[in-house]
Amino acid sequence: MKFQRIRAATRFIQHLLVRELQRLQMTEHTFMVVIAVIIGVAGGFGAIFFRFAIRVFQGLFFGTWHYTLDYVMQLPWYVKLLAPAAGGLIVGPIVFYFAREAKGHGVPEVMESIVLRAGAIRPRVMIAKVTASAVSIGSGGSVGREGPIVQIGSAIGSVIGQVLRVTGSRLRTLVACGTAAGIAATFNAPIAGALFAMEVILSDFGISQFSPIVISSVSATVISRHFLGDFPAFVIPHYELVSVFEMIPYAILGVLAAWVALAFILLLYKTEDLFEMLRIPGFLKPVIGGLMLGGIGIFYPHVFGVGYETIDLALQSSLTWYFLLMLIGLKLVATSITIGSGGSGGIFAPSLFLGASLGGFVGSIVHTLFPAYSASPGAYALVGMGAVAAGAMHAPITSILIIFELTDEYRIILPLMIACIISVLVATRLKRDSIYTLKLSRRGLNLFQGQEVNVLQSLEVAKVMKEDFERVRLDTPFRKLMDLTVSSPHANFFVVDGEERLAGVISVHDVRKILYESDVLGPLLIAQDFLVPIDHWYTPHDTLDIVMKAFGELNLDELPVVDAADTKRLIGTVSKTDVIEAYNREMVKRDMVSSLTNYIGSIDKFRQIEVMEGQMMSEMEVPGGFVNRTLKELNLRNRFGVGVILIRQGYDREKNQQQRMIPPTPDYRFQLGDSILVLGTSSALEKIKHFHPE
Repeated sequence: MKFQRIRAATRFIQHLLVRELQRLQMTEHTFMVVIAVIIGVAGGFGAIFFRFAIRVFQGLFFGTWHYTLDYVMQLPWYVKLLAPAAGGLIVGPIVFYFAREAKGHGVPEVMESIVLRAGAIRPRVMIAKVTASAVSIGSGGSVGREGPIVQIGSAIGSVIGQVLRVTGSRLRTLVACGTAAGIAATFNAPIAGALFAMEVILSDFGISQFSPIVISSVSATVISRHFLGDFPAFVIPHYELVSVFEMIPYAILGVLAAWVALAFILLLYKTEDLFEMLRIPGFLKPVIGGLMLGGIGIFYPHVFGVGYETIDLALQSSLTWYFLLMLIGLKLVATSITIGSGGSGGIFAPSLFLGASLGGFVGSIVHTLFPAYSASPGAYALVGMGAVAAGAMHAPITSILIIFELTDEYRIILPLMIACIISVLVATRLKRDSIYTLKLSRRGLNLFQGQEVNVLQSLEVAKVMKEDFERVRLDTPFRKLMDLTVSSPHANFFVVDGEERLAGVISVHDVRKILYESDVLGPLLIAQDFLVPIDHWYTPHDTLDIVMKAFGELNLDELPVVDAADTKRLIGTVSKTDVIEAYNREMVKRDMVSSLTNYIGSIDKFRQIEVMEGQMMSEMEVPGGFVNRTLKELNLRNRFGVGVILIRQGYDREKNQQQRMIPPTPDYRFQLGDSILVLGTSSALEKIKHFHPE
């Protein structure tokens, strides 16, 4: 009863907010700007609170709010061993029982929400991520602040958008506004915050998203600078490009940074797989990871936390080359254990740590060999920070600008650009996925596939499967096979045993090769003598993209289709010709729909055309009031006199497929990101665009 009253009060406040915003009659641009400012302010305060929470937990686990490397090095060994394990004991239940999205570095979960749910994020993620990440970092976890603050800021933007019932495209933009606000506030980097949201989260530099994202980023920075001060995160000595020949070692540093970034990506996910294999309750795994991390931290507490102090030492050229080299390996292992075991935190700060250590190591070698023609090792550490981050994230623009804003150092920008670009080129050449997108790819979500490439993924084998095929038994005589080569339209005969189980395939071409010797060999040969074993078979529920790939590898025109419950029982075949025809039909259908909606979009800003007197056809993204409601519940025809012609799904959850066109059915339940092609009067269409349920 109590929860019902709370829910009713929430709906009333939500309805009141929406009604007041409608009463103000703001344009879409003004509306987005106002909401962007609100998200920016909320994201700024969220970043401040998050940093405060980290300090609170550092005080609880290590006994001081003013955490320093010197202080931790003097602590008893058992404190350094047990603090990360105690943190894991708290983080485990939060992640595994309250919000699984809080596990790991957070950015892939935001990207997944953008693609799968049009930006919808559960409100509880904010609470879980703040707590879990603050505990992880505060107890010494080898992770950074940027991943959690991205998820926290994105959740703020998403919750505000869902409360206001905005459309899917608007909600995505508001999520990106939250991302930009979080990055800008936590790093005092407004430009980098905006570009991170557009380059990494949205992968889109569209003008429509640019204004609100920048405004949100600036608003968060204003809040951050007011409470935390306006100064760079790292203190940088005077650097300069000593010689033009110095660009050669900087280029080499870019290549090495790519390899370190790849090692980071592979080790991180390999460690995650190893912890997944452990047969212990999931909430206890962060404890195991904490003990392993504490074992490293007893001797080298440099790996604890975000590691900014150690980065500063590398930038000041205060560490020896062999210690820097050792720190690379230790940080790779420490961060992989923290995140792989189920801890919560970002990977950007560890990337900076790895880059500073690598750059300092390379700089020490170069400066020792060519002291008159090279800068101090600290300059290489600064460039290495950006290069490793760029290689790991596959985001050179963001990395260059965020290093510039973190350090407020412009003189090193040229070698920084060279190293970052080379690092990304090498990293993307060797591994297509970044440290963020690999997590999504492992879940079966491919962000790189274009719509045309993905067409066959939306079609199942059952759509083109034929039950009319040539089936022969193992003991079929050669004379029968000869008759089939003349009378059958099929180029392949599928051989089955006495229990109708698939044994292999016979090609017509193999039979024809011995036609001239049939008088001698005919009585001696049976189907089993021509049999070629086949390792490629498919069920009716497999998709045609993998079938087409097999046709490209095999010299066959038909492939067998088997029962899903018994992969040896032959039930049909699929031919290359049918797959190609299905592809062409689907492309024609998509082109027709795309041409129609693009034509409507090109007519005027309202994306509608008049198809008959008084009747307009329009393509629109479903309003927030449609979400989680069926066409039957909405009753659009009786309520507004509008007919739904076509539905374009934002994401087909069963097929893992985007942009799927389907006919309208009464029981179809709308989701964020869906679009509809509708027919009705102009006034009715306007009412639908601003529809909000009571």
